Amino acid sequence: MVSNSLNRQYPNVLVSAGQIRKRVQEMGREISNDFQGKTVYVVCVLENAFMFVADLVRELDIPVICQFMKPWSSEASATTTEIFYSPEVQVTGQHVLLVEALVQSGVTSEFLMRNLMGRGASSVKLAALLDKQSARRVHLQPDYYGFLLNESFVVGYGLGGTHLGRNLPYVAIAGEEARDPKELLPKEAVPKP
Repeated sequence: MVSNSLNRQYPNVLVSAGQIRKRVQEMGREISNDFQGKTVYVVCVLENAFMFVADLVRELDIPVICQFMKPWSSEASATTTEIFYSPEVQVTGQHVLLVEALVQSGVTSEFLMRNLMGRGASSVKLAALLDKQSARRVHLQPDYYGFLLNESFVVGYGLGGTHLGRNLPYVAIAGEEARDPKELLPKEAVPKP
């Protein structure tokens, strides 16, 4: 149970625990249908996706193998960023579902997807709880997503830049940038390309 003081610290709820639960169940059914008859290698991108992946894999009605990776980046030059991750994941010949809590620029997600395919994965699909398309720097569309997001900084449900607020059962606006929660669009409001 989250304390009242923590709830007061993050009062601007964007996605309630109930909305998250419902959408994760829907995503689980969709993913299970798409991977029917296959074992899926779920690769969770840490740290933000740990709560999302825990709930998502429990909704999958297919064989699942879970692996985890933690990417980080380094500025190689003024125009180049290098992306690293650990540990190495074994995906040769496997169907992979890369799971992220939040896709923003898409740079890391695109890199990880290409890297997993380069390691011999049979297929790689991307699932994200939150999709911030307005921040996209590469052409990337998650195969499965929960909600479109316009906010810059959010916490809860595993997300938290300062590591505080990750234990909230909902997603809330972090800091002083409180906005109208109607700016968050549920998946069904946006057609898939």
